[in-house]
This record gives sequence, C-alpha cells and structure tokens, in this order.
Amino acid sequence: MTDNKKRRISGFVLVFILTMAIGFLIVLQIKTTAQTGSYAGGMISLAQAQASVAELNQVKEEKESLLKELNELEAKVKEYESEATNEDTVLQEKQQEIERYKMAAGVTDVTGKGVVVKIDDPEVQPGVAQDSVITYNYELLLVLVNKIREAGGEAISINDQRITAYTEISLAGNNININGVPTAPPYEVKAIGNPSTLESTLSIRYGILYSMQNEYGLKVTLTQEEKVDIPRYSGVITFDYAETVE
Repeated sequence: MTDNKKRRISGFVLVFILTMAIGFLIVLQIKTTAQTGSYAGGMISLAQAQASVAELNQVKEEKESLLKELNELEAKVKEYESEATNEDTVLQEKQQEIERYKMAAGVTDVTGKGVVVKIDDPEVQPGVAQDSVITYNYELLLVLVNKIREAGGEAISINDQRITAYTEISLAGNNININGVPTAPPYEVKAIGNPSTLESTLSIRYGILYSMQNEYGLKVTLTQEEKVDIPRYSGVITFDYAETVE
C-alpha cells in the first residue's frame, strides 16, 4: 500500500470519527434541551420563561453550528471516499450501494421527475374567525403520503421536511409538527416518481385530492414537474434498543 493511500485512509477514518462525535453532541444537546426546557407542572415566573427562551435560542444556535460542521465533515468523507473508489472497482460498487441506502433512508438530497401538490385552507369570509381546516384534519396529509408511496413515490417532502420511516406527523396546538418542526398552511407536498402514475393515482375520482377539495373545501393543485428537488432529513437518527444481528 502506497504512502498516499495510507494517508487517505487515515484521513477518512479521522473524519468519520469526528462526524460521529459531532452527531453525538447534537443528540446530547437535543436531550439536554428537552430536560431543561420543561417544568414539573404549574405556572412559571416571567424570569424563568425569559431564561428558558434565552437558553433555547442558545442551544438552537449551537445545534445549527454543529450541523454546519457535520455537513462539512460529511463533505470531506465523500472526498476521501471518491479518491479511494477511483482506484478500486469493488469500492466503487460499494459506494454506489451506500448511496442507494442513503436515498432510501432519506439522509441525502435527491432530485428527479415528479409532482408538486399544493394544499391551502378555504377562503375565509371577512370578519369571520375560522380555524385552519387542514390543520385540524392533519390525517389527510398522512393519507396523501401513503397514496404517494402506493403510486411508487421514491422520495417525499412536506414544506421541505423530508418524509422518512421515522417521520411523525402530529397536531401540536395550532400547528402540525413534522419531524418535530412546527409547520402551517399552505402545504407544499413534493414527490419524486413517475409523474403520470402519481397524478393519476392521486387525482382519481373519490380519491384523496377529490376528498380534500369536495368534502373539506380545501384549495388543491397538482402539477407535474421535470425537476423536483427534495432535501435530506435534517434530524439525527439514534438507536437506543435496536442492534445489528451479527
């Protein structure tokens, strides 16, 4: 093995270790925030609330800084991987396989043909207070995601929140939380897959989009797109109980 190759492999290992360490720090900060940001029942003082907000903002800034550093390290890992795979056909095949798994897990940005579905609440009458229809019927988004998957959708996002096997879509006050991030209408659902198949499946009479429009009065549009960009899942996936079988 040449000295250059040894240095590349050593660099790759070092960057991988740093990446794992930063991922651990992000998880630790999230857990710390969850513990320190809650109070055991009852009212809290204004000073406590202000201190909690200041602490939360600081943790958010630190998390964003760590995520930025993590992205930079991941870029370096890809650089080392690229240098190594250029010299080895087997490694090239393994790298391609890893990229497929990353796409399936939703941890890498993807682009391709697909559809974009835009959903918004009905028009509000002047002077009439009205709750968000789509917010309080958020299960419609769950049905839409499942229908996209049935139609062969390969990647899905809602308001740029990547939908993965670990995504939760839940009602939280006046917002819908997706991946733990509060979202509000209008909703833009992007899906990569065969555009014609996706449109025909979603637009079928008495299907999910028909129901949104005719039963709930929602404003819905669907367009086929030659290029749909869907971002990676930005959270951190951890396993506390599951282990690989050797």
